[in-house]
Amino acid sequence: MMGMAVAGVDLLTEKAAMMRESLQKSQTITDNVVTILGSFDHRLSALETAMRPTQVRTHSIRKAHENIDRTLKSAEVILAHFDQYRQAEAKILKGPHEDLENYLEAIDNLRNNIQFFGSKKGFKSSDGIVVHANNLLAKAISKLEDEFKQLLSSYSKPVEPERLFDCLPNSMRPSSGSPGHEGDPSGKNPSNHHAEHHNNNADAVVYTPPALIPPRFLPLLHDLAQHMVEAGHQQQLLKIYRDARSNVLEESLQKLGVEKLNKDDVQKLQWEILEAKIGNWIHFMRIAVKLLFAGERKVCDQIFEGFDSLSEQCFAEVTTNSVSMLLSFGEAIARSKRSPEKLFVLLDMYEIMQELHSEIETLFKGKACSGIKEAATSLTKRLAQTAQETFGDFEEAVEKDATKTAVTDGTVHPLTSYVINYVKFLFDYQSTLKQLFQEFESGNDSSQLASVTVRIMQALQTNLDGKSKQYKDIALTHLFLMNNIHYIVRSVRRSEAKDLLGDDWVQRHRRIVQQHANQYKRNAWAKILQCLSIQGLTSSGGGSGSAGGDGGTGSSSGASRAMVKDRFKTFNIMFEELHQKQSQWTVPDTELRESLRLAVAEVLLPAYRSFVKRYGPLVESGKNPQKYIKYTPEDLDRMLGEFFEGKNMSETKR
Repeated sequence: MMGMAVAGVDLLTEKAAMMRESLQKSQTITDNVVTILGSFDHRLSALETAMRPTQVRTHSIRKAHENIDRTLKSAEVILAHFDQYRQAEAKILKGPHEDLENYLEAIDNLRNNIQFFGSKKGFKSSDGIVVHANNLLAKAISKLEDEFKQLLSSYSKPVEPERLFDCLPNSMRPSSGSPGHEGDPSGKNPSNHHAEHHNNNADAVVYTPPALIPPRFLPLLHDLAQHMVEAGHQQQLLKIYRDARSNVLEESLQKLGVEKLNKDDVQKLQWEILEAKIGNWIHFMRIAVKLLFAGERKVCDQIFEGFDSLSEQCFAEVTTNSVSMLLSFGEAIARSKRSPEKLFVLLDMYEIMQELHSEIETLFKGKACSGIKEAATSLTKRLAQTAQETFGDFEEAVEKDATKTAVTDGTVHPLTSYVINYVKFLFDYQSTLKQLFQEFESGNDSSQLASVTVRIMQALQTNLDGKSKQYKDIALTHLFLMNNIHYIVRSVRRSEAKDLLGDDWVQRHRRIVQQHANQYKRNAWAKILQCLSIQGLTSSGGGSGSAGGDGGTGSSSGASRAMVKDRFKTFNIMFEELHQKQSQWTVPDTELRESLRLAVAEVLLPAYRSFVKRYGPLVESGKNPQKYIKYTPEDLDRMLGEFFEGKNMSETKR
């Protein structure tokens, strides 16, 4: 045992000695590696120091190459602009006739070159190039002016009357000849012009301005104008446009029959001839504003799109003489010797000016057109003032107005609106009226003004009563009177006239409005409501509908299926006729219109619901029930919402 222990100790001692020897060798190797790495670090530092000058030279060479590249690119850009300039010059020297599109493109390129070289102040030749390019641009724009003038003149021709008539609504086209014939035997009494226009409201009144210049040339003219404006040639452009278009517009009016008459010329004319001329003038004003001036405005807006101020100035200068030619006749009438028979033509002339007011404001917009608008406004006021000066004859003239045709849609009659405006004008001139009353009568000026106002209102109502009798449909008669008296009451309530006429007058006339509304309902809807009555729907003719059957065509209620079908069929026909007719009628006041529809609905819809509920099953059990029960109560309610909208015939048939 002791021998084995001694052997084990010796083995461990031997292994420990071997491990010690291995560790000593590893340390030696590590020391050698550290020594070698230190030597490498020293050598790398030396190498880096040696290469530094080479790196500096390489960086300098790279920067030099970059500078050369930039210089070459700049040179390429300059050479490209030189090349672009030479190409533009060649195209411009050829002129715009061969290829106008390329010519305009060349001008754009030339402007870019001027801008480019103008920014290259350090470039030795830039100033000379800019000067030469500007000279070339001036020549190019001069050629554009010639091209613009030639194109505009070539396609600026007077519009023939027949072409203008074709642009009018059908109802306003002359049946033969021109409205410009003096003393035309077909010319109507001017007092009728007042109603004629409103009578046409039932038609589809659409004015289609003619194309005064072929539309395909307008974009080209716009491009030419744009280049001229950009070159600062606005005044040359304005002159060219005015010279080309102004005379053409005047010639168009002259061909139509427009004459420039002064006050003395008017005084020499016989009344019948003057009356016809005034009627023609009303037509000319519509044609001029709605067709010729509207067409000219469209041309201006398209050619000078983007240059509103220039467009307005060109339009003003082109139309000034034509407008003056038209308005001078109106001024001559307004300033001529006053006489009772002129009152209605003054009303007609005033009305057309009022009718065209919004269009004149729209067409002649902007500062440049302010003089034209002021002239139109001045004429409107002059006509009103002259009418006001004849108010002594006004009462009798209103009462005896011989207009034969009432407004077809039952709306407020133009005579009503003008008389109310006339009354308002009286209050605008109270100081003048006081002097007049003091001249002829004694008493309180306010009470005399109230008395005059009451008499005028009474004369108007008397006239409206007469006009209402022209309607074949008694329901439309009452609708017409309801509309007109409501308009009078509403206008009085909103004006100073209320203080003079008093609340009693207002309340009394409001009751009259309600009476006419009730009469309208009774006359318009009594027959159709009878269709929804249970009377006559039994085989025995009793009203209870509880009689026996009818040979297989009845029901437990005893009503005759055939008679029920007939009732539904009759109701459908009558309601459709009422809808078609009364959708064309007009109640212009929103509140009155809604209240009238509601009043009808409150009577009609419950009766219809009750009838359908009671007799609908009888029809539904047979063939094609939808042929007879065509409408739901909701359908009827929706269709009632279309009543009194003043729609034209084509709209009601949709």
